[in-house]
Amino acid sequence: MAETKKFLLTDKEMPTAWYNIVADMKNKPLPMLNPQTKKPVTKEELCRIFAEELVDQELSQERYIEIPEQVQDIYKMWRCTPLVRATGLEKALDTPAKIFFKNESVSPAGSHKPNSAVPQAYYNAKQGIARIATETGAGQWGTALSFASSLFNLDLRVYMVKVSYNQKPYRRLMMNAWGADVFASPSDTTEIGRAVLAKDPENHGSLGTAISEAVEMVMKYNENTRYCLGSVLNHVILHQTIIGEESIKQMEMAGCEPDTVVACVGGGSNFGGMAFPFLRKNLTEGKNINIIAVEPESCPKLTRGVFQYDLGDLSGMTPLIPMYTLGHEFMPADIHAGGLRYHGAGSIISQLVRDKLVNPVAVPQLETFSAGLLFAKTEGIIPAPESTHAIAVGIREALKAKESGEQKTILINLTGHGYVDMYAYEQFLAGKLKNHQIPDEYIAQSISILEKII
Repeated sequence: MAETKKFLLTDKEMPTAWYNIVADMKNKPLPMLNPQTKKPVTKEELCRIFAEELVDQELSQERYIEIPEQVQDIYKMWRCTPLVRATGLEKALDTPAKIFFKNESVSPAGSHKPNSAVPQAYYNAKQGIARIATETGAGQWGTALSFASSLFNLDLRVYMVKVSYNQKPYRRLMMNAWGADVFASPSDTTEIGRAVLAKDPENHGSLGTAISEAVEMVMKYNENTRYCLGSVLNHVILHQTIIGEESIKQMEMAGCEPDTVVACVGGGSNFGGMAFPFLRKNLTEGKNINIIAVEPESCPKLTRGVFQYDLGDLSGMTPLIPMYTLGHEFMPADIHAGGLRYHGAGSIISQLVRDKLVNPVAVPQLETFSAGLLFAKTEGIIPAPESTHAIAVGIREALKAKESGEQKTILINLTGHGYVDMYAYEQFLAGKLKNHQIPDEYIAQSISILEKII
Protein backbone atom coordinates (compact mmCIF):
# COMPACT_ATOMS: atom_id res chain seq x y z
CA MET A 1 0.00 0.00 0.00
CA ALA A 2 1.33 3.43 -0.97
CA GLU A 3 2.34 5.71 1.89
CA THR A 4 -0.15 8.51 2.60
CA LYS A 5 1.19 11.89 1.47
CA LYS A 6 -1.72 14.22 2.25
CA PHE A 7 -3.52 14.60 5.58
CA LEU A 8 -6.88 16.33 6.01
CA LEU A 9 -9.25 16.80 8.95
CA THR A 10 -12.99 16.28 8.74
CA ASP A 11 -15.33 19.13 9.65
CA LYS A 12 -15.96 17.46 13.01
CA GLU A 13 -12.20 17.34 13.72
CA MET A 14 -11.65 21.01 12.96
CA PRO A 15 -10.42 23.28 15.78
CA THR A 16 -13.16 25.52 17.18
CA ALA A 17 -10.95 27.96 19.10
CA TRP A 18 -7.92 30.13 18.44
CA TYR A 19 -4.90 29.79 20.77
CA ASN A 20 -3.56 32.79 22.70
CA ILE A 21 0.05 32.04 23.64
CA VAL A 22 0.19 35.00 26.05
CA ALA A 23 -1.60 32.83 28.60
CA ASP A 24 1.39 30.44 28.70
CA MET A 25 4.27 32.92 28.45
CA LYS A 26 6.41 33.33 31.56
CA ASN A 27 7.52 36.79 30.41
CA LYS A 28 4.43 38.56 29.10
CA PRO A 29 4.82 41.05 26.24
CA LEU A 30 5.27 44.62 27.42
CA PRO A 31 2.19 46.81 26.89
CA MET A 32 1.74 49.05 23.88
CA LEU A 33 2.13 52.73 24.75
CA ASN A 34 0.35 55.88 23.71
CA PRO A 35 3.01 57.74 21.66
CA GLN A 36 2.07 61.08 23.24
CA THR A 37 1.73 60.15 26.93
CA LYS A 38 4.03 57.09 26.96
CA LYS A 39 1.42 55.38 29.14
CA PRO A 40 -0.13 51.99 28.31
CA VAL A 41 -2.67 52.41 25.56
CA THR A 42 -6.25 52.04 26.75
CA LYS A 43 -9.11 50.04 25.31
CA GLU A 44 -10.93 53.29 24.56
CA GLU A 45 -7.98 54.58 22.53
CA LEU A 46 -7.68 51.35 20.55
CA CYS A 47 -11.44 51.30 19.87
CA ARG A 48 -11.07 54.51 17.88
CA ILE A 49 -9.05 52.49 15.37
CA PHE A 50 -10.22 48.86 15.65
CA ALA A 51 -13.54 47.07 16.13
CA GLU A 52 -14.25 46.61 19.85
CA GLU A 53 -14.24 42.80 19.94
CA LEU A 54 -10.88 42.80 18.15
CA VAL A 55 -9.53 45.14 20.83
CA ASP A 56 -10.78 42.73 23.51
CA GLN A 57 -8.86 39.93 21.78
CA GLU A 58 -5.78 42.14 21.48
CA LEU A 59 -5.74 42.66 25.26
CA SER A 60 -6.91 39.16 26.24
CA GLN A 61 -5.01 36.88 28.61
CA GLU A 62 -7.34 33.91 27.96
CA ARG A 63 -5.72 30.74 26.59
CA TYR A 64 -8.41 29.97 24.02
CA ILE A 65 -10.91 32.21 22.24
CA GLU A 66 -13.88 30.58 20.55
CA ILE A 67 -14.21 30.98 16.78
CA PRO A 68 -17.69 32.34 15.92
CA GLU A 69 -19.89 29.85 14.10
CA GLN A 70 -20.29 32.13 11.08
CA VAL A 71 -16.50 32.39 10.77
CA GLN A 72 -16.17 28.61 11.12
CA ASP A 73 -18.70 28.18 8.31
CA ILE A 74 -16.75 30.51 6.01
CA TYR A 75 -13.48 28.80 6.91
CA LYS A 76 -14.98 25.60 5.49
CA MET A 77 -14.67 27.13 2.00
CA TRP A 78 -10.98 26.15 2.12
CA ARG A 79 -10.20 24.70 5.53
CA CYS A 80 -8.91 22.27 6.58
CA THR A 81 -5.84 23.03 4.44
CA PRO A 82 -3.71 20.02 3.44
CA LEU A 83 -0.68 18.86 5.36
CA VAL A 84 1.56 17.26 2.73
CA ARG A 85 4.59 14.97 3.00
CA ALA A 86 7.15 16.48 0.59
CA THR A 87 8.56 13.18 -0.67
CA GLY A 88 9.68 14.71 -3.97
CA LEU A 89 11.75 17.32 -2.18
CA GLU A 90 13.13 14.70 0.19
CA LYS A 91 14.26 12.60 -2.75
CA ALA A 92 15.86 15.54 -4.54
CA LEU A 93 17.82 16.42 -1.41
CA ASP A 94 18.69 12.77 -0.68
CA THR A 95 17.97 13.42 2.99
CA PRO A 96 16.87 11.03 5.72
CA ALA A 97 14.69 13.84 7.08
CA LYS A 98 10.93 13.76 6.70
CA ILE A 99 9.68 17.06 5.29
CA PHE A 100 6.06 18.19 5.62
CA PHE A 101 4.45 21.39 4.48
CA LYS A 102 1.16 23.03 5.45
CA ASN A 103 -0.44 24.24 2.22
CA GLU A 104 -2.11 27.58 2.95
CA SER A 105 -2.16 28.43 -0.77
CA VAL A 106 -5.56 26.76 -1.26
CA SER A 107 -7.57 29.67 0.17
CA PRO A 108 -9.60 31.86 -2.21
CA ALA A 109 -6.96 34.59 -1.96
CA GLY A 110 -4.10 32.11 -2.39
CA SER A 111 -2.50 32.60 1.03
CA HIS A 112 -2.95 32.28 4.80
CA LYS A 113 -4.25 35.85 5.12
CA PRO A 114 -8.03 35.08 4.97
CA ASN A 115 -7.65 33.29 8.32
CA SER A 116 -7.64 36.74 9.95
CA ALA A 117 -9.35 38.78 7.21
CA VAL A 118 -12.62 36.88 7.62
CA PRO A 119 -12.95 37.31 11.41
CA GLN A 120 -11.84 40.94 11.20
CA ALA A 121 -14.50 41.66 8.58
CA TYR A 122 -17.03 39.70 10.67
CA TYR A 123 -16.41 41.67 13.87
CA ASN A 124 -16.50 45.01 12.03
CA ALA A 125 -19.77 44.14 10.30
CA LYS A 126 -21.23 42.89 13.59
CA GLN A 127 -20.44 46.29 15.15
CA GLY A 128 -22.19 48.10 12.28
CA ILE A 129 -19.04 49.50 10.70
CA ALA A 130 -19.61 50.38 7.03
CA ARG A 131 -16.08 51.10 5.79
CA ILE A 132 -12.66 49.70 6.58
CA ALA A 133 -9.17 50.74 5.50
CA THR A 134 -5.93 48.81 5.41
CA GLU A 135 -2.44 48.59 3.96
CA THR A 136 -0.80 45.79 2.02
CA GLY A 137 2.78 45.02 1.06
CA ALA A 138 2.96 42.27 -1.53
CA GLY A 139 -0.82 42.30 -1.83
CA GLN A 140 -1.68 39.05 -0.06
CA TRP A 141 -3.36 40.84 2.86
CA GLY A 142 -5.13 43.29 0.57
CA THR A 143 -6.58 40.52 -1.57
CA ALA A 144 -7.64 38.54 1.51
CA LEU A 145 -9.40 41.49 3.12
CA SER A 146 -11.03 42.37 -0.21
CA PHE A 147 -12.43 38.84 -0.37
CA ALA A 148 -13.61 38.99 3.25
CA SER A 149 -15.11 42.47 2.86
CA SER A 150 -17.16 41.30 -0.11
CA LEU A 151 -18.70 38.58 2.08
CA PHE A 152 -19.90 41.13 4.63
CA ASN A 153 -20.73 44.03 2.24
CA LEU A 154 -18.05 46.33 3.66
CA ASP A 155 -16.49 49.15 1.65
CA LEU A 156 -12.70 48.76 1.61
CA ARG A 157 -9.85 51.14 0.82
CA VAL A 158 -6.40 49.56 0.42
CA TYR A 159 -3.07 51.40 0.44
CA MET A 160 -0.62 49.17 -1.41
CA VAL A 161 3.13 49.76 -1.15
CA LYS A 162 4.03 51.38 -4.46
CA VAL A 163 6.82 49.00 -5.45
CA SER A 164 4.41 46.07 -5.11
CA TYR A 165 1.56 48.04 -6.72
CA ASN A 166 3.77 48.28 -9.82
CA GLN A 167 5.36 44.81 -9.63
CA LYS A 168 2.17 42.88 -8.86
CA PRO A 169 -0.71 44.27 -10.97
CA TYR A 170 -2.70 41.05 -10.74
CA ARG A 171 -2.82 41.28 -6.95
CA ARG A 172 -4.28 44.76 -7.40
CA LEU A 173 -6.80 43.49 -9.94
CA MET A 174 -7.87 40.72 -7.56
CA MET A 175 -8.67 43.40 -4.98
CA ASN A 176 -10.61 45.37 -7.58
CA ALA A 177 -12.53 42.23 -8.58
CA TRP A 178 -13.72 41.84 -4.98
CA GLY A 179 -14.77 45.49 -4.90
CA ALA A 180 -11.91 47.26 -3.12
CA ASP A 181 -10.43 50.66 -4.02
CA VAL A 182 -6.64 50.38 -4.22
CA PHE A 183 -4.12 53.23 -4.04
CA ALA A 184 -0.35 53.14 -4.57
CA SER A 185 1.35 54.28 -1.36
CA PRO A 186 2.64 56.91 -0.85
CA SER A 187 -0.41 58.51 -2.47
CA ASP A 188 -1.75 62.03 -2.87
CA THR A 189 -4.98 61.14 -1.03
CA THR A 190 -3.59 61.68 2.49
CA GLU A 191 -1.49 64.27 4.27
CA ILE A 192 1.23 61.76 5.16
CA GLY A 193 1.36 60.51 1.56
CA ARG A 194 1.70 64.01 0.17
CA ALA A 195 4.42 64.81 2.71
CA VAL A 196 6.45 61.74 1.74
CA LEU A 197 6.09 62.51 -1.97
CA ALA A 198 7.08 66.14 -1.44
CA LYS A 199 10.29 64.94 0.19
CA ASP A 200 10.94 62.20 -2.38
CA PRO A 201 8.70 62.09 -5.49
CA GLU A 202 10.23 58.73 -6.50
CA ASN A 203 9.60 57.08 -3.12
CA HIS A 204 8.75 53.38 -3.62
CA GLY A 205 6.83 53.13 -0.37
CA SER A 206 6.98 51.05 2.78
CA LEU A 207 4.48 49.25 4.97
CA GLY A 208 5.02 51.93 7.62
CA THR A 209 3.90 54.64 5.19
CA ALA A 210 0.95 52.60 3.92
CA ILE A 211 -0.21 51.97 7.50
CA SER A 212 -0.05 55.70 8.22
CA GLU A 213 -2.20 56.47 5.19
CA ALA A 214 -4.81 53.86 6.14
CA VAL A 215 -4.99 55.02 9.78
CA GLU A 216 -5.25 58.65 8.65
CA MET A 217 -8.32 57.74 6.60
CA VAL A 218 -9.84 55.97 9.60
CA MET A 219 -9.34 58.98 11.85
CA LYS A 220 -10.87 61.23 9.18
CA TYR A 221 -14.06 59.14 8.92
CA ASN A 222 -14.03 57.68 12.43
CA GLU A 223 -17.74 57.27 13.11
CA ASN A 224 -18.31 54.49 10.59
CA THR A 225 -14.76 53.53 9.59
CA ARG A 226 -12.22 51.25 11.24
CA TYR A 227 -8.75 49.96 10.44
CA CYS A 228 -7.80 46.32 9.80
CA LEU A 229 -4.23 45.09 10.07
CA GLY A 230 -2.79 42.02 8.37
CA SER A 231 0.01 41.19 10.79
CA VAL A 232 2.05 42.33 13.85
CA LEU A 233 -0.73 42.76 16.44
CA ASN A 234 -1.81 40.03 18.85
CA HIS A 235 -5.38 39.60 17.59
CA VAL A 236 -4.17 39.07 14.01
CA ILE A 237 -1.71 36.35 15.00
CA LEU A 238 -4.38 34.84 17.26
CA HIS A 239 -6.64 34.20 14.26
CA GLN A 240 -3.80 32.59 12.35
CA THR A 241 -3.27 29.91 15.02
CA ILE A 242 -5.89 27.86 13.20
CA ILE A 243 -2.89 26.83 11.05
CA GLY A 244 -0.89 25.34 13.90
CA GLU A 245 -3.92 23.87 15.65
CA GLU A 246 -4.82 21.95 12.49
CA SER A 247 -1.17 20.98 11.92
CA ILE A 248 -0.83 19.39 15.36
CA LYS A 249 -3.77 17.09 14.64
CA GLN A 250 -2.54 16.36 11.12
CA MET A 251 0.98 15.52 12.28
CA GLU A 252 -0.59 13.06 14.73
CA MET A 253 -2.43 11.51 11.77
CA ALA A 254 0.93 11.20 10.01
CA GLY A 255 2.41 9.51 13.09
CA CYS A 256 5.04 12.21 13.53
CA GLU A 257 5.92 15.17 15.69
CA PRO A 258 8.14 17.84 14.14
CA ASP A 259 11.63 18.35 15.45
CA THR A 260 11.74 21.66 13.59
CA VAL A 261 9.00 24.12 12.60
CA VAL A 262 9.91 26.76 10.01
CA ALA A 263 7.97 29.83 8.86
CA CYS A 264 8.86 33.21 7.37
CA VAL A 265 8.46 36.50 9.25
CA GLY A 266 7.33 39.90 8.09
CA GLY A 267 5.19 41.25 10.90
CA GLY A 268 4.67 37.72 12.22
CA SER A 269 1.16 36.51 11.35
CA ASN A 270 1.91 33.29 9.47
CA PHE A 271 4.89 32.53 11.68
CA GLY A 272 2.92 32.89 14.90
CA GLY A 273 -0.03 31.11 13.37
CA MET A 274 2.03 28.00 12.70
CA ALA A 275 4.56 28.21 15.53
CA PHE A 276 2.55 29.24 18.60
CA PRO A 277 0.52 26.00 19.00
CA PHE A 278 3.79 24.02 18.75
CA LEU A 279 5.48 26.42 21.18
CA ARG A 280 2.67 25.56 23.59
CA LYS A 281 4.12 22.04 23.63
CA ASN A 282 7.52 23.49 24.57
CA LEU A 283 6.06 25.76 27.23
CA THR A 284 3.57 23.36 28.85
CA GLU A 285 4.74 19.83 27.98
CA GLY A 286 8.51 20.18 28.16
CA LYS A 287 9.02 19.51 24.45
CA ASN A 288 12.08 20.85 22.64
CA ILE A 289 10.79 21.64 19.16
CA ASN A 290 13.18 23.92 17.24
CA ILE A 291 11.13 26.95 16.14
CA ILE A 292 12.79 28.94 13.33
CA ALA A 293 11.67 32.39 12.17
CA VAL A 294 13.04 33.26 8.72
CA GLU A 295 13.45 36.82 7.47
CA PRO A 296 15.15 38.39 4.43
CA GLU A 297 18.73 39.62 4.80
CA SER A 298 17.53 42.91 3.35
CA CYS A 299 15.10 43.52 6.24
CA PRO A 300 16.75 41.82 9.23
CA LYS A 301 14.87 43.16 12.25
CA LEU A 302 15.11 39.96 14.32
CA THR A 303 18.76 39.26 13.55
CA ARG A 304 20.21 42.79 13.37
CA GLY A 305 17.57 45.08 14.87
CA VAL A 306 17.17 46.26 18.47
CA PHE A 307 14.47 45.44 21.01
CA GLN A 308 12.86 48.79 21.68
CA TYR A 309 9.55 50.60 21.67
CA ASP A 310 8.87 51.82 18.16
CA LEU A 311 5.98 53.09 16.10
CA GLY A 312 4.14 50.67 13.89
CA ASP A 313 3.90 53.29 11.14
CA LEU A 314 5.85 56.22 9.73
CA SER A 315 3.84 59.18 11.02
CA GLY A 316 3.21 58.22 14.64
CA MET A 317 -0.51 57.51 14.39
CA THR A 318 -0.20 54.00 15.83
CA PRO A 319 0.75 53.00 19.39
CA LEU A 320 4.35 52.40 20.38
CA ILE A 321 4.99 48.66 20.17
CA PRO A 322 7.74 46.79 22.09
CA MET A 323 9.49 44.91 19.31
CA TYR A 324 12.66 44.06 17.48
CA THR A 325 12.91 46.87 14.99
CA LEU A 326 15.10 48.53 12.39
CA GLY A 327 13.38 51.86 13.10
CA HIS A 328 10.10 53.04 11.61
CA GLU A 329 11.92 55.22 9.07
CA PHE A 330 13.90 52.24 7.75
CA MET A 331 13.38 51.93 3.99
CA PRO A 332 14.02 48.34 2.87
CA ALA A 333 15.33 47.33 -0.53
CA ASP A 334 12.83 46.63 -3.31
CA ILE A 335 12.89 42.87 -2.86
CA HIS A 336 10.11 40.79 -4.34
CA ALA A 337 9.05 39.28 -1.00
CA GLY A 338 7.10 42.47 -0.35
CA GLY A 339 5.19 41.00 2.58
CA LEU A 340 8.44 40.64 4.54
CA ARG A 341 9.56 44.27 4.17
CA TYR A 342 8.19 45.48 7.51
CA HIS A 343 10.57 47.30 9.84
CA GLY A 344 9.52 45.47 13.01
CA ALA A 345 8.10 42.22 14.35
CA GLY A 346 5.05 41.74 16.56
CA SER A 347 5.46 42.19 20.32
CA ILE A 348 4.75 38.53 21.18
CA ILE A 349 7.25 37.20 18.64
CA SER A 350 9.81 39.78 19.71
CA GLN A 351 9.46 38.73 23.36
CA LEU A 352 9.79 35.04 22.42
CA VAL A 353 12.96 35.82 20.45
CA ARG A 354 14.25 37.87 23.37
CA ASP A 355 13.64 34.87 25.65
CA LYS A 356 15.45 32.59 23.15
CA LEU A 357 12.33 30.48 22.58
CA VAL A 358 12.40 31.29 18.85
CA ASN A 359 15.48 31.10 16.63
CA PRO A 360 15.69 33.87 13.99
CA VAL A 361 17.54 33.33 10.69
CA ALA A 362 18.10 35.76 7.81
CA VAL A 363 18.51 34.46 4.25
CA PRO A 364 19.59 36.13 0.98
CA GLN A 365 17.13 36.68 -1.85
CA LEU A 366 18.83 34.48 -4.47
CA GLU A 367 18.86 31.45 -2.16
CA THR A 368 15.14 31.84 -1.55
CA PHE A 369 14.24 31.84 -5.24
CA SER A 370 16.48 28.85 -5.91
CA ALA A 371 14.65 27.04 -3.12
CA GLY A 372 11.31 28.10 -4.57
CA LEU A 373 12.14 26.67 -7.98
CA LEU A 374 13.33 23.38 -6.48
CA PHE A 375 10.09 23.16 -4.51
CA ALA A 376 8.07 23.86 -7.66
CA LYS A 377 9.90 21.12 -9.59
CA THR A 378 9.54 18.54 -6.84
CA GLU A 379 6.17 19.38 -5.22
CA GLY A 380 4.34 21.03 -8.10
CA ILE A 381 3.49 24.33 -6.38
CA ILE A 382 5.20 27.59 -7.30
CA PRO A 383 5.48 29.26 -3.88
CA ALA A 384 5.00 32.92 -3.06
CA PRO A 385 8.32 34.77 -2.68
CA GLU A 386 7.62 35.11 1.05
CA SER A 387 7.15 31.35 1.41
CA THR A 388 10.44 30.61 -0.34
CA HIS A 389 12.24 31.95 2.74
CA ALA A 390 10.79 29.21 4.91
CA ILE A 391 11.44 26.61 2.21
CA ALA A 392 15.09 27.72 1.92
CA VAL A 393 15.69 27.18 5.64
CA GLY A 394 13.71 23.93 5.57
CA ILE A 395 16.14 22.76 2.89
CA ARG A 396 19.10 23.86 5.02
CA GLU A 397 17.75 21.81 7.93
CA ALA A 398 17.18 18.77 5.69
CA LEU A 399 20.75 18.98 4.41
CA LYS A 400 22.04 19.20 7.98
CA ALA A 401 20.15 15.97 8.69
CA LYS A 402 21.76 14.41 5.62
CA GLU A 403 25.20 15.39 6.87
CA SER A 404 24.58 14.06 10.37
CA GLY A 405 22.49 11.07 9.32
CA GLU A 406 19.70 12.06 11.72
CA GLN A 407 16.10 11.23 10.82
CA LYS A 408 14.65 14.62 11.66
CA THR A 409 11.07 15.70 10.95
CA ILE A 410 10.71 19.20 9.50
CA LEU A 411 7.46 21.15 9.15
CA ILE A 412 7.32 24.15 6.80
CA ASN A 413 4.51 26.68 6.52
CA LEU A 414 3.76 27.30 2.84
CA THR A 415 2.05 30.66 3.28
CA GLY A 416 0.78 30.98 -0.29
CA HIS A 417 1.31 30.34 -3.97
CA GLY A 418 3.20 32.61 -6.35
CA TYR A 419 0.94 32.42 -9.38
CA VAL A 420 0.36 36.17 -9.42
CA ASP A 421 3.99 36.87 -8.50
CA MET A 422 5.53 35.43 -11.65
CA TYR A 423 7.27 38.69 -12.52
CA ALA A 424 9.60 37.98 -9.61
CA TYR A 425 10.46 34.56 -10.99
CA GLU A 426 10.90 36.06 -14.45
CA GLN A 427 13.45 38.49 -13.03
CA PHE A 428 15.24 35.69 -11.18
CA LEU A 429 15.41 33.40 -14.20
CA ALA A 430 16.74 36.30 -16.28
CA GLY A 431 19.54 36.84 -13.75
CA LYS A 432 18.30 40.32 -12.87
CA LEU A 433 17.84 39.81 -9.12
CA LYS A 434 20.59 40.32 -6.59
CA ASN A 435 21.16 39.94 -2.88
CA HIS A 436 20.84 43.02 -0.69
CA GLN A 437 23.12 43.40 2.33
CA ILE A 438 22.18 46.34 4.53
CA PRO A 439 25.25 48.27 5.79
CA ASP A 440 25.62 48.40 9.56
CA GLU A 441 25.79 52.18 9.48
CA TYR A 442 22.43 52.44 7.71
CA ILE A 443 20.75 50.31 10.37
CA ALA A 444 22.51 52.25 13.14
CA GLN A 445 21.32 55.55 11.69
CA SER A 446 17.73 54.30 11.40
CA ILE A 447 17.74 52.97 14.96
CA SER A 448 19.39 56.10 16.40
CA ILE A 449 16.21 58.16 16.02
CA LEU A 450 14.29 55.92 18.43
CA GLU A 451 13.48 57.27 21.85
CA LYS A 452 15.06 54.97 24.44
CA ILE A 453 12.07 53.83 26.50
CA ILE A 454 13.18 50.32 27.50
